[in-house]
Amino acid sequence: MNLNELTIKEAVEGLKNKKFSSVELTESCLKRIGQRNTEINAFISVNAEEALLDARTADILIGKKKAGTIAGIPFAVKDAICTVDLRSTGAAKILDNYIPPYEATVIRRLREAGGVVIGKNNCDAFGHGASNENSMYGAVRNPYDISKVAGGSSGGSAAAVSDNECIFSIAEDTGGSIRQPAAFCGVVGLRPSYGRNSRFGIMPMASSLDTVGPIAKSVEDIALLMEIMAGRDPKDATTVNEPVPLYSKEIEKNINGMKVGVPEEYFNVKGIDKEIIKATEKEIEKLRDLGCKIVPVSLPHTKYAIAAYYIIVPSEDSSNLARLDGVRYGERVKTKNLFDLYAKSRAIGFPEEVKRRILIGTYALSAGYYDAYYKKAQKVRTLIKNDFEEAFKKVDAIITPTTPSPAFGVGEMISDPLSMYLADAMVSPAAMAGVPALSVPAGMTKAGLPIGVQIIGARLNESAVLRIGYSLQK
Repeated sequence: MNLNELTIKEAVEGLKNKKFSSVELTESCLKRIGQRNTEINAFISVNAEEALLDARTADILIGKKKAGTIAGIPFAVKDAICTVDLRSTGAAKILDNYIPPYEATVIRRLREAGGVVIGKNNCDAFGHGASNENSMYGAVRNPYDISKVAGGSSGGSAAAVSDNECIFSIAEDTGGSIRQPAAFCGVVGLRPSYGRNSRFGIMPMASSLDTVGPIAKSVEDIALLMEIMAGRDPKDATTVNEPVPLYSKEIEKNINGMKVGVPEEYFNVKGIDKEIIKATEKEIEKLRDLGCKIVPVSLPHTKYAIAAYYIIVPSEDSSNLARLDGVRYGERVKTKNLFDLYAKSRAIGFPEEVKRRILIGTYALSAGYYDAYYKKAQKVRTLIKNDFEEAFKKVDAIITPTTPSPAFGVGEMISDPLSMYLADAMVSPAAMAGVPALSVPAGMTKAGLPIGVQIIGARLNESAVLRIGYSLQK
């Protein structure tokens, strides 16, 4: 096995036992990036020189037994997350030359634990998309079949982990942007509860939905990362002041006797792939064999989630993205007219999907339409949240497919935005409710493409979600 193929746990043990150095581990990942990035396009920026310097520092600290939990482990960061002194474009030309003077709290915590930032992952611009074809730096390809998409918006993060170009990656999930690409690329991805992880330093898309979480090769790795990332942050007022469990211990608890809900609404989605249903049913049987009680539950407002989501998100997008004007960073049109400077710089600095959402959101928030669209969508969101709360009175967790289909072809849906939006049908309800959800691999299709199943838990109950996911993966 090459060093870049290790999990976090395996890499930490190897470094601790001096089987290899952090420099060797980092070089192994950099070599893989060099071999594959032209084809997969998972990275926008590679931080090779600084990463090797950090790896050398980690080796010294490991030798002195003063190292942090993940000392010397190379990881990547979605480009919509700010990294101090390291280019962060959000995959849009309007921030092409942006180098943040500050860092996202979750990345700072991981660095303080010894993590080595190896580069910035490609993504749909500012998180707008379900295929990673809306990046202004080119589409990301699926490592299992480069004619297929990697999923979005965190396609670069999922592809990089799947292709062993880094040991893990940190990404962002607004409506499914961690879980959907994790499913498409055969890796593990967690959307934590809203408020569990700090959003400080995350380029805002829809502020009432945005979360930041890990993508890794195992549930065990996800649990370890959450212990480092999670917790109250004075720089983000939405973070909750709740103790962070020892997830790495929680996952080892027996799941015998846990009640797991199966919502019929997730299996009746129009056009859902039969192989996806079969794979999910197989995972449900595994849980039954492990002693779980399988309970039918209903989430009746699930069918409205996508419609409400695609009103709330563009509305909050249009507000958040108003700050980007082309004056200081990125693409800038040379003109003496201030209006033309703003209008034309934004026209060439944003991809089509971003412009589409800004227009939809501005319309939905405009006078005379706010009550009919944004306000009504928020009421629907409350009904979706109530559905989950009722379900979690009966069960400890819920299992569903992560996606209605395996990875689709590059270019297959790019001209049909509505079909693309429906790719988030399984993942957007949990996001709307603000509850944690985990995608874990569940086998392959006959065509050799990964399938993922989703475990959803009650708010702040990441422990239950990770326990079940760990038992399935083990």
